[in-house]
Amino acid sequence: MHNLLATKNNYTLLKPIPNEYIKSCLNHQTMKITTYSKDQVIHFEGDISTNAELILSGQVVVERIDESGNLMTITSLLTDDILGGNLVFSKNPYYPMTVTAKIDTTLLVIQKELLFNLCSNNSTFLRHYLEYISDHTLLLGDKIKHYVNRTIRESIIAYLKNEYKLHNSNTILLSSSKKALAERIGVQRTSLSRELQKMKNEGLIEYDATSITILNRNYL
Repeated sequence: MHNLLATKNNYTLLKPIPNEYIKSCLNHQTMKITTYSKDQVIHFEGDISTNAELILSGQVVVERIDESGNLMTITSLLTDDILGGNLVFSKNPYYPMTVTAKIDTTLLVIQKELLFNLCSNNSTFLRHYLEYISDHTLLLGDKIKHYVNRTIRESIIAYLKNEYKLHNSNTILLSSSKKALAERIGVQRTSLSRELQKMKNEGLIEYDATSITILNRNYL
């Protein structure tokens, strides 16, 4: 409790809530801190969303399995992000995908009725909550749209385009393994390697274990 009260201003949703109110909610279990180990499932696809959960620390991934059985990482959520915020008040409040702790993760569970009371009685909290839900619903919808019905090469190109825009460099440094990259773009590792080799043979890219270099940016 004391750690949360000391660090509450690090979290956008908690800033407008008085310390004494948070302390009371923790005492009455309308707010509750929960922890998950790396790779532990937080919500399975089809689980009902009865609370909103604020990520206090760690990283969470939203994943789905496609028709071929491949695991596809749709998006990652980090500290100060919210789970279930767009579902908890829905008439169909079921998680459409699996949610897993990518690393050790701590969540603040906020009960539905408390969330409703905060939205009703604290206009600053309501504004932050609506802004977050609106922005992230658009982002998630855009990511899903880009992943569905896309060829492996189109997925690779989309990844390279995004990384190029972020870093303004033709050389994309891989921050994780090719297996993790394959999961991120929703393909099998062998399929990713095969397509990268084809693109290399066509003179579009060069690559090694740690980077991909764009040779023909016009192709992107």
